[in-house]
Amino acid sequence: MIPVTTFAGKTVAVFGLGGSGLATCHALIAGGANVIAFDDNAKKVDEAKAASVGTADLRTIDWSKVSALILTPGVPLTHPAPHWSAKLASDANVEIIGDIELFCRERRAHAPDAPFVAITGTNGKSTTTALIAHILREAGRDVQMGGNIGVPVLQLAPLANTRHYVIECSSYQIDLAPSIDPTIGIMLNVTPDHIDRHGTIENYAAVKSRILGRAKTRIVGVDDDFGRGMMKGLVAVQKFVVPISIKQIVQHGYVGGEKNIYRTGASEAEDVADLTGIGSLRGSHNMQNAVAAFAACSALGVPDATIQAALRTFPGLAHRMEEIGKKGSVLFINDSKATNADSAAKALASFESIYWIAGGKQKEGGIASLTEFFPRIAKAYLIGEAAPNFAKTLDGHVPYAMSGTLDAAVAEAARDAASGGKSAVVLLSPACASFDQFPNFEVRGDRFRKLVQGLL
Repeated sequence: MIPVTTFAGKTVAVFGLGGSGLATCHALIAGGANVIAFDDNAKKVDEAKAASVGTADLRTIDWSKVSALILTPGVPLTHPAPHWSAKLASDANVEIIGDIELFCRERRAHAPDAPFVAITGTNGKSTTTALIAHILREAGRDVQMGGNIGVPVLQLAPLANTRHYVIECSSYQIDLAPSIDPTIGIMLNVTPDHIDRHGTIENYAAVKSRILGRAKTRIVGVDDDFGRGMMKGLVAVQKFVVPISIKQIVQHGYVGGEKNIYRTGASEAEDVADLTGIGSLRGSHNMQNAVAAFAACSALGVPDATIQAALRTFPGLAHRMEEIGKKGSVLFINDSKATNADSAAKALASFESIYWIAGGKQKEGGIASLTEFFPRIAKAYLIGEAAPNFAKTLDGHVPYAMSGTLDAAVAEAARDAASGGKSAVVLLSPACASFDQFPNFEVRGDRFRKLVQGLL
């Protein structure tokens, strides 16, 4: 745990008592704060009480005595409307922050030299975070990984100047971290997502860009308009930027080719890594992740040869292009993390002869943007609320079955793929959120894995 001492002796309200919320409460209490916690879910309040956390309905407290509201990232700060707790705090002129901000304040106070790598982007941030942590561990560094991936940031090992913190940051978390100041800030990409929480894609991109403002080293993906705009704005105010790309040549940055990573200077490029045969980094999207990780670890002083060796031992992440196994010539891939069309596109671009399981709770735009990949799809198996709309898009272009459930889709896809010839792939890459049928993408992916293992 990282005790939060910056609120010692002060009263702090905490709203949201999931995993990160409870971790925040314990960190504040350990640092000497008086915590008043609450949640709209009465069961969560009871669990907090059982864990010796002080609770009270925040609608009944004296906000004039509160120094800060620590808001869970899952609760709306601004859109579609501020949560009632945020409105109460705002009306009382109480600052509203999150656990990433608490981490940043503690780091500045107690271990300002602790390397802090913060990663964001619409797609790829979890893989990039895990890959950077893996490379640093292979290089013999003391590494803690958390944030939006796995362990809440305040549950990590205590701050130390020699300890590296590799933290995945969602837009929700960055929105609650006004002074975020990483050693290395990485912004991978911006595509439409979470518009309901930020109002417009421009607001969403602006929040993402905050990860770069106070960073010492800024690594920016410049393959989309928003990334290019961020780089241009930083350069205009003489901020140092390391551009990365998998689509174009950039100067004084890193470029991903078909299989190789290049470090570029003003006029020449140096081949620094080869991803040939690394199954956990298959596809152009993973090339971007690997380029970002290479750039970050190089900036932290890891030798090129060490990074190359570590790339080859990276196991990958569950639910992100995860190879479950093969039955005969049929490969089964769990890409449950693909909760939007742009993310699913990365998987579809990586294979031929695809038996595609798609659907769930539809996001804005559906799958119309995926038409260029339709020739790769032998057949689609549609599930969840999105199935009727997806069927309309596929009609006349891709054969499809209205499977309805994941269980039915896996059985049907496995049967069809077995007679589909060599190199057939059963791919779960839903291009949808999971919330119509599953609590989250992890549960959906775990179910897919269990179903496939039953077949194997």
